[in-house]
Amino acid sequence: MKSQDVRKQFLDFFQSKGHLIVPSAPIVLKDDPTLMFNNSGMAQFKEYFLGNATPKSNRIADTQKCLRVSGKHNDLEDVGFDTYHHTMFEMLGNWSFGDYFKKEALPFAWEFLTEVLKLDKSRLYVSVFEGNEAENVPFDQEAFAIWKQFVPEDRIILGNKKDNFWEMGDQGPCGPCSEIHIDLRTDSERAAVSGASLVNADHPQVVEIWNNVFMEFNRKADGSLEKLPAQHVDTGMGFERLCMAIQNVTSNYDTDVFTPLIQKVEAITGLNYTSDAVKNISEEQNKTNIAIRVIVDHVRAVAFAIADGQLPSNTGAGYVIRRILRRAIRYGFTFLDTKEPFIYQLVAVLAEQMGAFFPEIKSQQNLVTNVIREEEASFLRTLDQGLQLLENVISETKSNEVSGTKAFELYDTFGFPKDLTALILRERGLELDEAGFDTAMQEQKARSRAASEVSTDDWKILVQGNTETFVGYDQTQADVKITRIRKVDSKKDGVLYQIVVDNSPFYPEGGGQVGDRGTLVSANETIQIIDTKKENNLILLLTKQLPENLNAPFVAKVNMDLRAASAKNHSATHLMHLALRTVLGTHVEQKGSLVNPNNLRFDFSHFAKVTDDELQQVEDFVNARIQQQLPLIERRDIPFAQAVEEGAMALFGEKYGDTVRAIKFGDSMELCGGIHVKNTAEIWSFKIVSEGAVASGIRRIEAITSDAVKKYFANQEGLLAEIKLSLKNPQDALKAVVALQEDNAKLKKQVEALLKDKAKNMKGDLAKEIQEINGVQFLAKQVDLNPEGAKDLAYELGTLGTNLFLVLATAQEDKPMLSCYISKELVADKNLNAGQVVRELGKFIQGGGGGQPFFATAGGKNPEGIAAALEKAKDFLK
Repeated sequence: MKSQDVRKQFLDFFQSKGHLIVPSAPIVLKDDPTLMFNNSGMAQFKEYFLGNATPKSNRIADTQKCLRVSGKHNDLEDVGFDTYHHTMFEMLGNWSFGDYFKKEALPFAWEFLTEVLKLDKSRLYVSVFEGNEAENVPFDQEAFAIWKQFVPEDRIILGNKKDNFWEMGDQGPCGPCSEIHIDLRTDSERAAVSGASLVNADHPQVVEIWNNVFMEFNRKADGSLEKLPAQHVDTGMGFERLCMAIQNVTSNYDTDVFTPLIQKVEAITGLNYTSDAVKNISEEQNKTNIAIRVIVDHVRAVAFAIADGQLPSNTGAGYVIRRILRRAIRYGFTFLDTKEPFIYQLVAVLAEQMGAFFPEIKSQQNLVTNVIREEEASFLRTLDQGLQLLENVISETKSNEVSGTKAFELYDTFGFPKDLTALILRERGLELDEAGFDTAMQEQKARSRAASEVSTDDWKILVQGNTETFVGYDQTQADVKITRIRKVDSKKDGVLYQIVVDNSPFYPEGGGQVGDRGTLVSANETIQIIDTKKENNLILLLTKQLPENLNAPFVAKVNMDLRAASAKNHSATHLMHLALRTVLGTHVEQKGSLVNPNNLRFDFSHFAKVTDDELQQVEDFVNARIQQQLPLIERRDIPFAQAVEEGAMALFGEKYGDTVRAIKFGDSMELCGGIHVKNTAEIWSFKIVSEGAVASGIRRIEAITSDAVKKYFANQEGLLAEIKLSLKNPQDALKAVVALQEDNAKLKKQVEALLKDKAKNMKGDLAKEIQEINGVQFLAKQVDLNPEGAKDLAYELGTLGTNLFLVLATAQEDKPMLSCYISKELVADKNLNAGQVVRELGKFIQGGGGGQPFFATAGGKNPEGIAAALEKAKDFLK
């Protein structure tokens, strides 16, 4: 059975059991501040488990894209070394929200595995929670009794809290679980050692495939458990592991989930991957296997993250995606000898494999391919730079052990991996101070943890029931009651309080728009609301102080100046999106945005710089729609399919419900939950202030509207007045500037000619100062020239012979520069390299540089170090 058929069989089975089939949520989470990525099937349903929202069905089934590379669930370093851990994987799941429980869930699982998929019952083991006296949670007698109907007692394992009690996090819904494991060993291996002894023992052929979690409790902030008002079922089955069992192989990588990707890597590199079925392979082949497994696993995670809107970057979720991709690149670089980008070529295979079920990977194929290719090229350049820096570290090392702190600096600053450093050192007969590296790593992690440490109290419920609603589209002021409060203490923000009210007019941060600010006013006090966020379907009002009387009636008032400014910028992004698609083409898609009261930022897909003329067309297009005074046409709660059919733009990576809100200004129609102007005339004016690249194929425009445009033009007028004053108030300022530029260009040419003459005149004097060291003509001297003049002089002196080693220093305007010229014959015969010379000497002037083997330069900021640098130059000839 092919993997696509396995997925379909699962969904068809649970649909036949009355489950609603829902699509996978995006792998990148945008509305849950507690998680970067969807790391389990239940993440998109948290609000239902918490009782903050009502599901559209009490029975749901799906397959969810998951990513486990950060936080509590982090499998990254295991990937490649074993055959069953992955960064991205699919989690097949069936869910019951207050409907069925253990006596239905466990028979469902057994029926599907043994009757639909026909797995060998004798190879299956199940586990149940043994209980925990300290938690006052008893042995799961009910699950044990249910399993006894299907499984012999010797194949029912009692599991401890670590293995058989599932928790969403440090706080929140949790409960005992019952896992199903499969033993894929040979018959002789099974006869020799019981599979029961290998369950949860990290055996590569005795693996968990399905976990049935019974959500019965809520974990409170103090660690205690309380019963949930309703019981839920949360199950998750690893799709890749299930395919391994169905396809009768002993490695996930031997299934058709991965074999097409592996075959593509083999074709690109000319190397072979060895199936897990082959035993006693060489150490070299094992390294190749690990590298290929890392690459084919990681490209899936990176590709789907990019398709869902998360570009690689230096912070947050983007940094995690970049780190995954760089791990794949360095394994290829080190073990497959790939020195050019190649991973991007796997995206086409992935799109062909998974595009039918996950259309985002097909529609975003070009973008994903280009981003990965650019990231590969960039990191390969970084690796090359790191190799040069590592050479410097090695040259400074006086023993056979290289400082772990220095190696960590290479890792932390340049992304140069520790294992590659250790490998290169071993080849040079050196060792890495691993303890020092690990200490530096732990210190950095401790600093990072301290900076992001957050402690959250339990909610204090003031009004029972799910009574919270958002009224902010229609009201900016509302009579409210506080329904719940919570204290949050973080290193970053200090102590804050989160308040939930019954009828909130405050818009929570989302869709790129910042959260509202404002006040809660009672008869006796005013509480400042400094931000509004959303978490698990609750609108959280953030404040630095709680009201003295929490039960008092309040009036919630949104800061209208800030909201109006944000609304103008948000509506302008919609108009600009349409403008870009009109001017540049319909390939343009929104890839991110930020809307606040001050300005707007809009990221979009486009593979070339936007020209000044195109930017002007975009600006004119938006301003024309502002002048047309287009009214807002807002439609709420319309079916998603109908909205898209009518022309509404839906963004990849966004999670939409069955019904949506559509915002229309003229021909611009988008699905959006943000705040907008009632008429485009309110925007007043639109001005683009910058355009540039964010990543390969992604451009960014920053723009302003309304009062910010007025201020912009006022500043421009002021700047023009200052320029005219400095030019002595000419009648035509532009003509005066052009004349000044022309005069400057003439003077520059004259100066360059004079400096060339000066260099030629100096040639004879300096030739007399050349000395011979070990058969090489040597000169190291500071000269009164600019860097370009020093280069001309170096080439002039180079004509005097074929064995010249020359270092010239300049210090124009206190900016030191070193220039090194080495005759090409010396480069070959004496193994001298001008680039390496200036990198070493550049340290004396607190700088660095590079160039070609026969000529290179290094700039710095410490002219006092020139003398020492020139003296050190002699050492290269000793």
